[in-house]
Amino acid sequence: MNSIISFVLHIDTHLGEIISNYGVWAYGVLFAIVFAETGLVFTPFLPGDSLLFAAGAFAALGSFSIMPLLMLLWLAAFLGDTANYWIGHYFGERLVKHPKVPINQEHVDKAQAFYDKYGGKAIILARFVPIVRTFAPFVAGIGKMHYGNFITYNAIGGAIWVVLLTMAGYMFGNFKIVRDNFEYVILVIIGLSVVPMIWEYFKHKKTK
Repeated sequence: MNSIISFVLHIDTHLGEIISNYGVWAYGVLFAIVFAETGLVFTPFLPGDSLLFAAGAFAALGSFSIMPLLMLLWLAAFLGDTANYWIGHYFGERLVKHPKVPINQEHVDKAQAFYDKYGGKAIILARFVPIVRTFAPFVAGIGKMHYGNFITYNAIGGAIWVVLLTMAGYMFGNFKIVRDNFEYVILVIIGLSVVPMIWEYFKHKKTK
């Protein structure tokens, strides 16, 4: 667990090492991480928001081309959620009930409650909530959400998530104060990622 936390908080250092070691193949590494974080219910611990921010910061330094990077990250997020939906659709209930499958029932329940409260909007909002981001499409598949509706929310949510976080890194990631305090910036990003859920909660409560 400590190694995972270290990886997330020091993603700038690790991403720099990936770029140095793999060159252009670093695009593929980013694709694989984002796809796995959004598409596989076994890997919700992988970095999402922090990885996009760091990737944008490295793009500003010339390590990545920003437009191909944005397209690649969006494709990874879109395909990840799509794969997760169909995994939930065909295998979800059996996976959750299987005693040897390491799926956290509490995370599934939280994603289900999130989805029940916000419907299709949950697919977009969940993009900004760690853990829930991984389980929301899985739960949508279990609940047999109409795929035509799901794919629309998936495409829109993926685009908003990728563009906002990556461009934030592109514009602000290389400010000296950000570079010198990157781990604190990542903690702030993680904190801010739950703001959409909190906003929707109070909005829903006020409406009731």
